[in-house]
Amino acid sequence: MSTEPRTATAWAPMAIPVFRILWCAQMASNIGTWMQTVGAQWMLVHQPDATALTSAVQAASLLPVLFVSLPAGVLADVLDRRRILIVLSLLMTALAGALAALTRAGLTTPAVLLALTFLLGCGQAVVNPAWQAIQPELVPRELIPAAAALNSLNVNIARAVGPALAGLLIAASGPFAVFSVNAASFAVITLAVLAWHRPPGDRTTTEHLLPALRSGTRYVRNAPGVRRILLRSALFVVPASALWALLPVTASRTLHLGAGGYGLLLAALGAGAVAGALLLRPLRTRATDTFLLAGATLVFAAGTAACALTHSAALAAVVLVPTGAAWLVNLSSFNTALQLLLPAWVRARGLALYLVVFMGGQGIGALFWGLAAGAAGLTTALLASVALLATGTATLPLWPMHSHPAGLDRTITSTWPEPALDLDPDPDDGPVLVEVTYTVTPENAEAFLAAMRPVGVSRRRTGAERWTMFRDAAQPDHYIEVFQVPSWAEHLRQHNSRTTATDTDFIGAATALTAQPPGVRHLLPPAPATPAGRDDGPRATPVAQA
Repeated sequence: MSTEPRTATAWAPMAIPVFRILWCAQMASNIGTWMQTVGAQWMLVHQPDATALTSAVQAASLLPVLFVSLPAGVLADVLDRRRILIVLSLLMTALAGALAALTRAGLTTPAVLLALTFLLGCGQAVVNPAWQAIQPELVPRELIPAAAALNSLNVNIARAVGPALAGLLIAASGPFAVFSVNAASFAVITLAVLAWHRPPGDRTTTEHLLPALRSGTRYVRNAPGVRRILLRSALFVVPASALWALLPVTASRTLHLGAGGYGLLLAALGAGAVAGALLLRPLRTRATDTFLLAGATLVFAAGTAACALTHSAALAAVVLVPTGAAWLVNLSSFNTALQLLLPAWVRARGLALYLVVFMGGQGIGALFWGLAAGAAGLTTALLASVALLATGTATLPLWPMHSHPAGLDRTITSTWPEPALDLDPDPDDGPVLVEVTYTVTPENAEAFLAAMRPVGVSRRRTGAERWTMFRDAAQPDHYIEVFQVPSWAEHLRQHNSRTTATDTDFIGAATALTAQPPGVRHLLPPAPATPAGRDDGPRATPVAQA
């Protein structure tokens, strides 16, 4: 994954006006979100069940990604992402404004606060995949690592500034003021997105929602690099969420701080993350991704242990600076890896699955650690999370982060020959059975079969539900690749919008070992179709041959 160009500076994306405007607007929104989080948690920190309630605030804002994020990723891939961002930003402006008005009127009970926090979390869960997916539209591919680092820096500058501002505002005017600022920050995002106009060529496909959902999950199932990133992020974020969930109660009960003191602790985490973002580029030139992940996780574990054991607010603030840097290093590593790995056609869906794992894991973890702290105590819960972080690090030799080969190219290509058809299939006709016959001499047979293995994975990633290789018993030098695609429209997408340059290289390596160009047959169900519920044997009839 260490493919960041050496010539691009860390700030290069800021020279692009549209990236700069949206980045600044996102900064305003992130500051508002952190102010809201501090205000909501501080409204509950003096309640009898404070450990559970303050953790529930985080859970309510993050758990919606488990149910909403993947459908949201589908919407971001098949609808206009700009329109999604505008509509959702307006809705969240209204929700945050309602919370501010109810708080001003003294009507915000814990139940009302958690309900509105949950609804805002639902809105954010829909927005996040679209927001993540537009980043490669804003900067060239070679600047994606720098853009991802700047976006992580954005979040963490907001984490440094937002809580400190929230502490001051809560002390001066109460939670109503921070909720009002959050509503205004969503309005800023709306205006910034309205000012952005996507280029005419950047339009999404007319893919239907359910097939798009299935194709997205199918891609991830057949993408080992994506699966490994999801696994590593889960092993980190679930135990790491204990610190975020329990810090407000630790600040209040163990360190005896008020709202301003808690805001300063969060600001220390954010300041550390800013420092981590500035150090990330030189670190990547000196260490592998697996080494960085191990080191950052252990630093985060050490910071969590220190917060569990210390009674000094000053010491806790000092230790939280490197802890925030470690959080940033891991977050940016996961995000950059996915941005570089995912092709454009499935980017939002892949990022949505990542958000399900990362933010959903953080939400589940926050709920779990809040209940654990209520049952076993703050110190015990935090030290248990440290033990899990260390255990997760110990699994890195077994499940390391995959390094991407330098030649990995996710550019979409269209090298398949157009199928020669005597019929005009409907886009919904299917399933489609594709047979590709290769002629291979005996001395190339073993190498050919080895070369076809990544081809099979590629076919599944781009739409095939099943893939198999056969050998013709009557003509032993004939090898037949057979794969099934759900519909004719899905197969055309394989031809036109899903095959990347790397996929093409896999196919080229295999066909280079054949004695003649392969022959292709496309088989469709016969018409009229067999009535539902009957099984009359094989239904596929050859209708085209190339």
